[in-house]
Amino acid sequence: MRLASYNVENLFNRAKAMNLEGWAEGKPVLESFARLNQLLGEPIYTDQDKAQMVKLLTELGLSKSDKGPFVILRQNRGSLVKRPKTGGLEIVANGRTEWVGSLELIAAPVDLEAMRNTARVMIDLQADVLAVVEAESRPALRDFNTEIIGALGGPLFKHVMLIDGNDTRGIDVGLMTAEGYPIGQLRSHVDDTAANGELIFSRDCAQFHIPLSDGKQLIVLVNHLKSKGFGSLAASAKKRLAQAERIKLIYQELVAQGEAYIAVVGDFNDTPDSAPLEPLLKGTDLKDAFVHPAFDDGGYPGTFDTCKAANKIDYLLLSPALFATVTAGGVWRKGMWPGSKPKRWDVYPQLDKKENAGSDHAAVWVDLDL
Repeated sequence: MRLASYNVENLFNRAKAMNLEGWAEGKPVLESFARLNQLLGEPIYTDQDKAQMVKLLTELGLSKSDKGPFVILRQNRGSLVKRPKTGGLEIVANGRTEWVGSLELIAAPVDLEAMRNTARVMIDLQADVLAVVEAESRPALRDFNTEIIGALGGPLFKHVMLIDGNDTRGIDVGLMTAEGYPIGQLRSHVDDTAANGELIFSRDCAQFHIPLSDGKQLIVLVNHLKSKGFGSLAASAKKRLAQAERIKLIYQELVAQGEAYIAVVGDFNDTPDSAPLEPLLKGTDLKDAFVHPAFDDGGYPGTFDTCKAANKIDYLLLSPALFATVTAGGVWRKGMWPGSKPKRWDVYPQLDKKENAGSDHAAVWVDLDL
């Protein structure tokens, strides 16, 4: 079996604020969007809340219309805001129950050649079990399989599964498997909460069970931990730590149930020496596939952007029994922008400019003798 993980950075559509030339350009939009969404969910809007809402709505370009350059405010029933003819904004709702609607990020199509390069990576990986990070939805993942992978002549995945997570931007985690590797039991952890009642996972820790021919099963926990992209670094690190601690408990519960073949995979948004990942990397017997003698990192220790050591954020963590079955492994970078002076690695001929990159992430894989 070949097991792989790939952050595809959306398949067909991506929030416009996340699809700009640089992350710094979209970061203020995403921060304002997140903060405003939080305020809109409050049962009672205080005067201070309303003043902050007006400020954030203005920052998002919604002072004159419900549609801004990156965000749409939908007021389906009742009203949140009024815009007097004299100008300005007025919050007229006094709490979440007084209006029905939502705040949504505007999506834009992914570059066509980038889409194809994403598919080329997924084809060339030849994975039997592929964890996918940052896919919009199950229909998008299903259609990408049949319409894009199929159009390029690649073998179709037999099974495609994804459950919406907690992220409102349409970046979820899912699983695609080949013929002979059905997805059995599926468990979502979107509702796992901390002691203070907050949701633990930014997206989900999706738990997939793959029945094997000998009566055993492979359990894959697919993750996309909190990024460092917006919000304070300290708050982001605290969130990742809480997520790692919860994943540790889920893993240990599975081990206590007698499960031997377990993989914790995905984009962890932090490096192996980081404090937030210590519960997984130091607090369990999980082993990073990168340290296996048969694993080839292609001369670069990282998996993101320039692939330096500080960019090692994508993982295949394996239980000891599963680690013992590894026969080969590596990092697939042909869909990543390699730089230009000089190019750091070989890429597809169609990747001739940065916006054509399938993703900023490499795919990581291992072959398992099960």
